Amino acid sequence: MTIPGFTSTGSKRPDALFGSTSGNPVRCVRTNGCRVWDEEGREYLDLVMALGSVALGYGHPDVNASAERAIRDGVVGPLPHVLEREVAELLAAVIPCAESVRFLKTGAEAAAAAVRVARVYTGREHVVTCGYHGWLDWCQVDNGVPRDITRLRREVPFNDAVALQRAVDDFGPIAAIVLEPVHEGEPDPGWLSLARDVADRAGAVLIFDEIKTAFRIAVGGAAERYGILPDLSVVGKAFGNGFPIAAVCGSKDLMNAANRTWISSTLATEHMSLGAAKAVIETYEREDVVGVILSRGRRLIAGLEDVAGQLSEHGVEARGIPQMCFLNFADSDKAAMFASRAAAKGVLFKRDAYNFVSFAHSDADLSEILARLEEVAEEVRRLC
Repeated sequence: MTIPGFTSTGSKRPDALFGSTSGNPVRCVRTNGCRVWDEEGREYLDLVMALGSVALGYGHPDVNASAERAIRDGVVGPLPHVLEREVAELLAAVIPCAESVRFLKTGAEAAAAAVRVARVYTGREHVVTCGYHGWLDWCQVDNGVPRDITRLRREVPFNDAVALQRAVDDFGPIAAIVLEPVHEGEPDPGWLSLARDVADRAGAVLIFDEIKTAFRIAVGGAAERYGILPDLSVVGKAFGNGFPIAAVCGSKDLMNAANRTWISSTLATEHMSLGAAKAVIETYEREDVVGVILSRGRRLIAGLEDVAGQLSEHGVEARGIPQMCFLNFADSDKAAMFASRAAAKGVLFKRDAYNFVSFAHSDADLSEILARLEEVAEEVRRLC
């Protein structure tokens, strides 16, 4: 195989989406709105939405037009483009903690950069984390990650106030607490405010990993939605509506620490993705994207709760929040069967966290999706 593991994006591998390649769509040739066409010409209604990186819909005309203008202007140059300053100013206006911004290409890069800034600012090395923050060494324990690096991080469960306090107390002076503010469900009342208080008492930087939540649950993410201000926010995915861009945002004093280390990438500020991000922010200013996603997401999660009810004897439950939800199966084989049979009925449905509605999903699309998923649930119930 020319690409080890089938594809360079692990979460798009057939085993991640469906459990196997047998009978399932494996590669696409086109996307538009909330629809996908595979290499066999079959059309699907999509709930994966490029792993949540598309909130406006595939091929959004205004986003594409802005990116195309940047392409005609040369894509990249030897000097920073004016778009870098323009998008930074737009982003600072909508992300609650953003006085200063540093752009990167991926969420993993941005999360790593935020931790680097926190370490430089505090002069400390240890971090406490909660959630998924990418594939880079600082937050992984896989083969190939040096043990000396893994010893610098302590992971705590979501919504576990006791574990968070204990980790901060026992782990020595820490540089940062890094949280996904939504992780398979809403934060408990007081969870985010506790993290804020614990970070303040410890003299640590509080980082919200808003890669999934910004431009989805609110334009300003969980910080806006729940009213808790982190020191740094990491944004990406829907911020570019499928174009590769991410950012670290924070106060000027804190972000100035980026100038005392080395955070740089040749294509961090290519013009195409900056143009796309500018159009994304402007679209959110014109349209009630967040409200539409919430409304349609409520309908989706209610439908998934009905589907879970059909499969309750198999330990299935709907989890998540309206804007990002999924079916949790006690048996991974049944989850794979469900996703595979959904694809056979023309619905791309991720078998674990998360599935996403978008601004492009119509009420008719959701009716069709839920009707097909109910049929799948009946098939799975009958076969199992």
